[in-house]
Amino acid sequence: PSKPRFTVVGAAVYDLNATTPGAAAISTSMQFTVVIRNPNDRSSVLYDRLAAYVVYRDQAITPPAPLAPLYQDEDSTVAVSPLLGGAFVPVSPEVAGGLVTDQAYGALGLRLVVMGRIKYKAGPFSSAWYGMFVRCDLLVGLRKGMYGQVPLLGAADCSVDT
Repeated sequence: PSKPRFTVVGAAVYDLNATTPGAAAISTSMQFTVVIRNPNDRSSVLYDRLAAYVVYRDQAITPPAPLAPLYQDEDSTVAVSPLLGGAFVPVSPEVAGGLVTDQAYGALGLRLVVMGRIKYKAGPFSSAWYGMFVRCDLLVGLRKGMYGQVPLLGAADCSVDT
């Protein structure tokens, strides 16, 4: 069977703050709309143990958020919109300083990561569970103090490893 295809079609930032003096940390609250396409004509897909988090400059800025298990029919599309973030996450001082610089510039490079496991099902036959790791590299337009829906600058296709 073919791998599912993930595409980010929307992003919203509700909170994004960095503390630089002393211990550097980032606090954020973000929501992404991810469209998942099952291109298989004869196989449905089961997703389990899903979790998502956001990475900025190679460091996680949100804790992994668990997502509900998902069943997807053959040749179908489904959208999920996880809300990610919460408390302050410790980061390096360079990452916290880079966030301030990128916000002043108006563009922020982020990576949305979704991981879990998948199983294919065709009629009475089921595959084993496979690990899944999805990386979506995004460039969002964002300025300090601007919150809510933010523009995606460029394509937001994702790579899927199983």
